[in-house]
Amino acid sequence: MVKILLSAVVFLFFSAFASAQPPTREELEKQRQQLKKEIEQTEKMLNENKAKTKENFVQWKLVNDKVTLQDRMIDNINKDIDLLDNNIFTVQRDVNRYDKLLDTLKQEYAKSMVYAYKNRSNYEFLNFIFSAASFNDAIKRIAYLKSYRSYREMQGENILRTQELRRQRIETLGGVKEKKNIVLGSKNKEMEVLEKQKQEKDRILAELKKQGKQLSSQYAAKKKQMTKVDNAIAAAIKKALDEARRAAIAKAADEEKKRLATEKLNAKTNAGNTNVKSVATSVKKVPARKVEESVLLNAENTAVNANFKNNRGSLPWPVDKGYLLMHFGTNQLPSGNDFVMNGITVATDVGSPVKSVFEGVVSQVRYVDDIQIVVIQHGQYFSTYSNLGSVNVQNGQNVKIGQVIGKAAANMEGVGAVDFYINDEKNNLDPQKWLRAR
Repeated sequence: MVKILLSAVVFLFFSAFASAQPPTREELEKQRQQLKKEIEQTEKMLNENKAKTKENFVQWKLVNDKVTLQDRMIDNINKDIDLLDNNIFTVQRDVNRYDKLLDTLKQEYAKSMVYAYKNRSNYEFLNFIFSAASFNDAIKRIAYLKSYRSYREMQGENILRTQELRRQRIETLGGVKEKKNIVLGSKNKEMEVLEKQKQEKDRILAELKKQGKQLSSQYAAKKKQMTKVDNAIAAAIKKALDEARRAAIAKAADEEKKRLATEKLNAKTNAGNTNVKSVATSVKKVPARKVEESVLLNAENTAVNANFKNNRGSLPWPVDKGYLLMHFGTNQLPSGNDFVMNGITVATDVGSPVKSVFEGVVSQVRYVDDIQIVVIQHGQYFSTYSNLGSVNVQNGQNVKIGQVIGKAAANMEGVGAVDFYINDEKNNLDPQKWLRAR
């Protein structure tokens, strides 16, 4: 048991260590390229929106996201600089180590050269050999002198090799410092861009504040509309549940009627004097059938329900071209107030085709104020498409994944948008967690 616990602790330690490893420069560069792509896309959408309308929530949201992306870009560059600083520190430490090693090698080599100089005459050489006590001792002294000469040569080679290694590390150090200068220059440019973006954000915010009363009335009207949409979704789900329960009760009653008829027939056949009343009484004592997972599930939609659930995180977006304007939950408005969404809002072009994110059956098509909504049932799940200008489907119709069900309308600011929801029979679910990443 102790061994198992120890193994688990060691595994967790190394897992935490591995997850804490900083990204490499190559990984940071990939992240940087992705951020550049996202910034360019956001800039493009921002320019398109500016050309169409005056300052609005969409512009404020886009420039907000652009500032966030720019902050992430600078954070990425700072991480790159940290890696380069660590690299510089490591290389400089190697150079310092080679400097110390060279000093030691040179001192040792100098000592050996001094000794060789003092004993440089042939007389000293021969005297050292012939002063040996025996022939074997003389041979050993000759071998010693040869090894000492080889040692001095090796010292010289070590000095040259260490000098070459030091030169290479100094060259590497220079290259790393040059890269750092380039990255620092990039950071300065990105900081200038960030400052301009913040100024643009402040400008749009100031313009929106001038429209304070108008925007407040728009958001108040939008909130009322969202409440009506939420109620319409709840009504559609309740209707589906009621119909499913009625169908289940009718089916159970029909099955019970058939079973009783069979029991009665069998009773008459096997025993002519069988009391039908006692048979019916005994039937009532039969244990109740096991309750299904959901009353909404039946033989026709069980597979659809399972497929929908298994595709969580990979469903297509309801529009081909769009931008997430409001996310699920609490959203902050330019005024600083909060706006709570039970779904998401995707900004898109007015008239853009709105498509079903999965196969299913149209549960409800209805008007809410001057917009239309479509609710599609996928087993025990429901997807809802609101703020449609026109609708191409009708109640009870089977739809396929990617089928056009309507077209996007303009929102209260005059910008094309689609409100998208996902629900089960009890809860509002975050649609963004069900859609594939863009």
